[in-house]
Amino acid sequence: MGKRDLLVVGELNIDLILNQIQGFPELGSEKVAQKMDVVLGSSSAIFAANIATLGVDTAFCGKVGKDDFGQMVSETLDAQNVDTTFISATDQFQTGLTVVMNYDQDRANITYCGAMEALTMEDIPWDKADTFRHFHLSNYFLQKGIQKDITAIFKKAKSAGMTTSLDLQVDPDDQWDFDYKKCLPYVDIFLPNESELLSLTGKATVEEALSAVKPVANTVALKRGTKGGMVYDKSEVIQLEAFVNDQFVDAIGAGDSFNAGFISKFLEGADWEACLRKANLTGALNTTAAGGTGAFKSLAAVKERAKSQFNQKI
Repeated sequence: MGKRDLLVVGELNIDLILNQIQGFPELGSEKVAQKMDVVLGSSSAIFAANIATLGVDTAFCGKVGKDDFGQMVSETLDAQNVDTTFISATDQFQTGLTVVMNYDQDRANITYCGAMEALTMEDIPWDKADTFRHFHLSNYFLQKGIQKDITAIFKKAKSAGMTTSLDLQVDPDDQWDFDYKKCLPYVDIFLPNESELLSLTGKATVEEALSAVKPVANTVALKRGTKGGMVYDKSEVIQLEAFVNDQFVDAIGAGDSFNAGFISKFLEGADWEACLRKANLTGALNTTAAGGTGAFKSLAAVKERAKSQFNQKI
């Protein structure tokens, strides 16, 4: 029996998304939103759901509360063919929730972390680690329970024979306390966006930031928003322009969908340029529907949307 494709470790929460908001929030006043959606949130879960839709055999390890939102998270992932065997429920915390306030192509988020902070290195199914080909972890800064062990986690994943990828995401405390010099040697594919990379390294330009991580990073797949993406490793630099979406809905989960496209192509054994092209396409596809998973309901729907919207094969 062959190995399974992917084990994702990360945070789990629901997104409550407000659109068409009549102005910015102010203390002592009330604003009205014309539209609301309650959907699967969290970087890790959006990545897992969308890469599973792309045909990758995916299992998820995370923690939820024993509540309705926790049940919704597990049921939504199940419906997207993500194996939820390694999701545990705690009665000590409620399931995480993010309130997303959308303003055109930007947004303001408020997150209650809840159960996601209770996940620890010991919750990861290490006894099954050698049955998976690839290990992915997202949203390091929101998961307090794994932070002290982050290098040990990637070291152990590598020693189990998995290739690895990491998407740090934003640090809400703006401290960027992540020892990239120790951890990145065990990360095969590092997946920051430009802003995150600049904040992590404390550099003023992307070129300086890439030079700072180059001695310790293996491959950096850099998300550049409307400028597309870049792959940077010790031997080459590849840049590809973004696919332009003229029917933009929102950018929630676009980076996670970029990751899904990149890692799914990587698992096929493709070269970096092919990985980046698919990542740019899946990131753009994400913005054609509401929320992180709206554009990834089925592989057939993804293929049809890629063809009709971008004239591309997925």
